[in-house]
Amino acid sequence: MGNVYDDPTFFDHYAQMGRSRGGLSAAGEWSQLRALFPPLAEKAVLDLGCGYGWHCAYAAQQGASRVLGLDLSEKMIAEARRRNAASNVEYRVCGLEEYDYPAETWDAAVCNLVLHYVADLDSVYRRVFETLRPGGVFVFNIEHPVFTAGVGQDWVRDGAGRALYWPVDDYFFPGPRTTNFLGCRVEKQHHTLTQILSGVLRAGFALEAVEEAMPPEEMRGLPEMADEMRRPMMLLVRAKKP
Repeated sequence: MGNVYDDPTFFDHYAQMGRSRGGLSAAGEWSQLRALFPPLAEKAVLDLGCGYGWHCAYAAQQGASRVLGLDLSEKMIAEARRRNAASNVEYRVCGLEEYDYPAETWDAAVCNLVLHYVADLDSVYRRVFETLRPGGVFVFNIEHPVFTAGVGQDWVRDGAGRALYWPVDDYFFPGPRTTNFLGCRVEKQHHTLTQILSGVLRAGFALEAVEEAMPPEEMRGLPEMADEMRRPMMLLVRAKKP
């Protein structure tokens, strides 16, 4: 994952997002994602790409015995330490591709909105599988392939700026896609649905849940949610190590 999150302009824009200001309750996918978490009491939890540390704080509140939040961005880790510090939570500046993944160390791993920056998903899946204890659960949220295959990740609009439709192109050609995100040019990785899910199975996991994120009904009237029922933006997955 690139280090755009340490760019001052990008980081300032990120800080203004609803989910940045409001935490998990302001994230449209949270009600679905939360339901995929296993019981965390007395469990060791690894958060790959922890951002502000919201999921680390959630794990701590659920009684996790140990939580490690990793993020490549120094600014994100500083913010996590400021906002979501807890005695059983450690934050570390480290990319998920650089972490050493000690064998059979964690009971649960979470990765929220990070994997669409990773070119080699299979490598990450294998390493997460190795670091989980038997029975461990991997929960991740990745940008949906329909979203990453969107042309510029934006709607086709009419002359008044109204969203007409969401264009999808070159779906079966995975690889880097450059998009404008929060006023910056950002490179993401497009993966097909087959790549995302088959890689989980190849790593040895059993798929337990696959969901396409939808904002809950009570949030659909918010301006930023106006078009979120027209195309999927996120894919939520729960997998278990036998």
